[in-house]
Amino acid sequence: MKIAFFEIQNFRKLKSCRIELGNKETVFVGANNSGKTSAMDALILFLEKDRRKEIATTDFTLSNWQTINSIGKTWVDCAEDDQLDLSIDQWRQILPSVDIWLDVKDSEIHYVSHLIPTLSWCGGLIGVRLCFEPRLNRDQKLEDLYKEFSQAFKAAKSTVTAAKSGSKESSKAPKLWPQSLRDFLDEKLTSTFTMNAYLLDPAKLVQPQNGTAQPQELSKNSIAIGSEPFDGLFKIDIINAQRGFSDPKSSDKPSSSSLSAQLRSYYDKHLNPSELPGPEDIDALSAIDGAREIFDSKLKLSFSSAILELEELGYPGFSNPTITIVSKVNPLDGLSHDSAVQFNLMKSEDGESPLALPEKYNGLGYQNLISMVFKLIRFRDEWMRKGKVGKRFENEESIIEPLHLVLIEEPEAHLHAQVQQVFIKKAYTVLRNHEHLKDKEKFTTQLIVSTHSSHIAHEIDFSCLRYFGRKPAITSKDVPCAALINLSETFGNEDETAKFASRYLKTTHCDLFFADAVILVEGPAERMLVPHFIRSNYPVLDSLYVTVLEIGGSHAHRLKPLIEKLGLITLVITDLDSIENRVSERPGKVRPQRGKKYKTGNDTLKDWHPNIENLDEILNCSSKVTEDGLIRVAYQYPIIVNYNEREPDTECIPYTFEDALALSNIDLLRGMPKATGLLKKICNALLKDTSQGACKEMFEALSGSAKKAEMALDLLYLQEPDSIKPPRYIAEGLEWLQNNLREKIPSLLATEEVSDGVE
Repeated sequence: MKIAFFEIQNFRKLKSCRIELGNKETVFVGANNSGKTSAMDALILFLEKDRRKEIATTDFTLSNWQTINSIGKTWVDCAEDDQLDLSIDQWRQILPSVDIWLDVKDSEIHYVSHLIPTLSWCGGLIGVRLCFEPRLNRDQKLEDLYKEFSQAFKAAKSTVTAAKSGSKESSKAPKLWPQSLRDFLDEKLTSTFTMNAYLLDPAKLVQPQNGTAQPQELSKNSIAIGSEPFDGLFKIDIINAQRGFSDPKSSDKPSSSSLSAQLRSYYDKHLNPSELPGPEDIDALSAIDGAREIFDSKLKLSFSSAILELEELGYPGFSNPTITIVSKVNPLDGLSHDSAVQFNLMKSEDGESPLALPEKYNGLGYQNLISMVFKLIRFRDEWMRKGKVGKRFENEESIIEPLHLVLIEEPEAHLHAQVQQVFIKKAYTVLRNHEHLKDKEKFTTQLIVSTHSSHIAHEIDFSCLRYFGRKPAITSKDVPCAALINLSETFGNEDETAKFASRYLKTTHCDLFFADAVILVEGPAERMLVPHFIRSNYPVLDSLYVTVLEIGGSHAHRLKPLIEKLGLITLVITDLDSIENRVSERPGKVRPQRGKKYKTGNDTLKDWHPNIENLDEILNCSSKVTEDGLIRVAYQYPIIVNYNEREPDTECIPYTFEDALALSNIDLLRGMPKATGLLKKICNALLKDTSQGACKEMFEALSGSAKKAEMALDLLYLQEPDSIKPPRYIAEGLEWLQNNLREKIPSLLATEEVSDGVE
């Protein structure tokens, strides 16, 4: 048995999304404020029954309060109770809910007999909806909520009316609670709402569209099956993002998350010899009893003089009992201090006693790593009823749950990159390291991790990644929401494009999955200088998370399926790569000129956008943005330069980034006597009498094995970055990117005020 997927509705930014789980690990990735935390919180609050009381009105999708408040307004405006619509049906589309779809084998049907949807069901998917909804009476009506809200609202309104009529001076009317149904539920949500479960029909399943789930509607006669349909089916364990590690100088008490506290808890549940003792505990119990007898005799000897003094005062007296002091040795007390766990650093000079420091003096990263791994061990052993836990269940009708679901929020906290990668590689192995688990199929473990770390994303197979994309609000009454993208569908095939994309991202950081926008560049020179252009000229871009990825050569088009799938705002900075128009395996490179019937050898320009091969058509093309408005291609085109007095306004067509940069900074480069290498050749070319002569010499210098990265470094070393002007094609691309983000990012991040709906 395993969880196939979740469908979350109306929970914060998750208006409607499907999260498909991998057989082992699933990792949530995405930019800040994209919905990863909302998804984890939804699973925690709905599946962990002890956490449900934490659900608040702020967990409802904000735009849905318009509808809820309008329902409240209808209630208080209605003159006749019998005309009210108190059914739950009008609420179902706006209430927070989580659909859990289990994939059940034929041999596991006995686990889910109470969840079988129809008599014709014979294995496969089983769906259950957990819905946080108003409490219903026996007639399935919201009568209690209506009465309580209506009474409170009318009482507040009558009080305000009376205050106005009795006031002699004009004054602003006070705002008494509740002003709206939202205002009422801010205070009364826990007492008026509850969690109910409903069976779903696998035959009505619909695939998501553009990252948005299409959950089935409940029929009007749907009856809740309780609130705990998964008891005995799966065990859920959680490692929260805030793990409470403290500074050694802090006056705070030791955290319950400390390793010492975890060891005490583990000992008490699994190892304590005093509880349900067995033959393996005899030696430990004998040692404890011997220690207690020795300690008791020492206590009697030590307290004998004090007790004798008491007896000399006439107490205890003839008929009163005498005083006896007896100790109680509890091994758990020996672990009840914050130095119970120590880290040995080195042996002392005698070679025997180790030199050690208490746990809290170790680095936060090391504490975090050990703490998380130990929690995983504890989760696994509790699930498998290891040690004393198993004995507690011997006389009870309890079976081990067939599924173990573990949620980890942001494991990267305090961990440096290499340790992050080690943890994510080993976490699932730790959860399966038991004789009844390993590679056996009787019990299933599924691990869900949310992260902001590109290092963790890098270490996981891309089929395990679930990307949360940000969808801007469509109208002023709507709010930004999340769209979920299953990357297993993008990287699932084995064609050359998929291989390149996955291999490329595997050899670089996976910043792509956490960026607000991405800039794809061809070479190291652009990779070094484009960030300088951004810092110097584009403050909006500089304040956002825009990642610059060097593709190498003209391979940006190979990332097209991934870029389009993610819906990322993307600027592709590429080169013309003009070539001769002749049939050959490798047509020769040529300096770009008009009217020569040249072509482009750049696959991005030929196969992605503008999807043109003829060089003249490319040079004259004005459409550099794709139809969806999310991707812009920037490449060299004819520019007018003030070359010298004889050529004040002359047209030049750059071949690549380096000569475009030179033609944009002619005066700057002509005055650089200390230039060396390729930069010196470029500077010398600009001393030619004619612009065409300069372009020809630069083309020849760049056509060989030119060290372009060294040129960029020399330029940054010899000149202040602010003095270097970006080539026009790059400047226009960055301007487009900045304007695009300036328009879209506020709508992605901002929240709209929701009208109360009740005056």
